Amino acid sequence: MTRSELMAKIAADNPHLRQPDVESIVTTVFDGIATALAEGRRVELRGFGAFSIKQRDPRTGRNPRTGQSVQVTGKIVPHFKPGKELRERVNGGPLQADGG
Repeated sequence: MTRSELMAKIAADNPHLRQPDVESIVTTVFDGIATALAEGRRVELRGFGAFSIKQRDPRTGRNPRTGQSVQVTGKIVPHFKPGKELRERVNGGPLQADGG
């Protein structure tokens, strides 16, 4: 699902919201998650999952074209761990896609 598809779904499910309001809501949520991660904080959405950051250590990699060894610097990357309810829904468990 793309960002625009998400906004269309929210607008369809909530006809009382205007399109600019839906865009503002989606942007605020995504910006809030990104800001928290940039500050090194964890974001947990109960039943959905948790966003956090992981530190990747420097390592020696290989250039796939030449096979030559190259040094890859360490970096911080975002990480997502799905919650129990999301895992069950994806795997066809007790929760169904229609929410019940």
